[in-house]
Amino acid sequence: MSDVIVAPATRDLDDLAKDLAGWLAGKLSDASDITLENLTYPRGAGQSHETILFDAKWQEGGRERTQGCVVRIKPTDFTVFPDNLFDEQYKVMKVLHDGGYVRVAQPLWFEDDASILGSPFFVMEKKQGRVPVSIPPYAKTGWLSEATPEQRRKLWENAVRQLAAIQLVPIDKVRFLEGPPHAREGLAQEWDKYERFVAWVEEVGPQPVLRASLARLKSLWPKNQPEGMVWGDARIGNMMFDDDFEVVAVMDWEQPSLGGALQDLAWFLVLSETMHGRDTQMGAYLEGMGSREETIALWEEITGKSAADIDWYEDFTHLKMSCTGVRMGHMRGTQMMDEATMAKRLKVD
Repeated sequence: MSDVIVAPATRDLDDLAKDLAGWLAGKLSDASDITLENLTYPRGAGQSHETILFDAKWQEGGRERTQGCVVRIKPTDFTVFPDNLFDEQYKVMKVLHDGGYVRVAQPLWFEDDASILGSPFFVMEKKQGRVPVSIPPYAKTGWLSEATPEQRRKLWENAVRQLAAIQLVPIDKVRFLEGPPHAREGLAQEWDKYERFVAWVEEVGPQPVLRASLARLKSLWPKNQPEGMVWGDARIGNMMFDDDFEVVAVMDWEQPSLGGALQDLAWFLVLSETMHGRDTQMGAYLEGMGSREETIALWEEITGKSAADIDWYEDFTHLKMSCTGVRMGHMRGTQMMDEATMAKRLKVD
């Protein structure tokens, strides 16, 4: 497990415990003697939202009750994305949990009063398990790097099954994710989001490589555009697993949309290759993890949808990641990637 806290902001956890305990008293009307313990930031993950784990204890009906919790706080200054979808991520998790579509932590409470913690927040149940963290790369150190090829194979298959399960969620259950009138859903919605993302980062300075990438992708517009909900950050690093390599929870629903089924598959493929594939750039090759072709085949089998034109969506994924990288660089005051490297990655001159 990584010891690195990568949260965008941190606060005094003793003060947070007092504030949350007082707030919980209003949610648990029959509870008394509410105390919060074991407050901690997750290690090696959670760069975009301030997220704190804790255990709540209280007396109710003459018995001691306990609940493992996670509080997720809406970012204010450190905003990675141009769209504020904080409310929507809570709603998505509730739909997925209540409908049994995808394994997610149970959402417990949403609070829009910013005076309590300085920003709106929500609380969900704390799941127990292990996460393949990005810092340090899970393929180089830690429990997944030490697992057997057979164990990794099981993890890969379970991860892809959960990835595919997202495409079995009825669109009518998540209509609140529709985009603006000119780009309500499908590829049009996701494309509109990243056209706006490029314009947003250009407020700091010109982005000729990103502009060239948009033009290239537009000229190669794909024919295959299956409908579907978008998770937004589809990778095993946003999944929690138990000791048997089963998925406990699918996490980080901060950029959902109705942008189409192939968005998440492409993102998952690119991140898999980047972190643990044969041509990995950040991690190391992990024997046992399914190949790109195996992942596509299993996903198609479960979803009943075609992955034709997936290479276009993978190129689109690289554009999305580059937008995020530029934005992170702006916030941190450091360039994440030079233009020549970005141009090569995005296949533009």
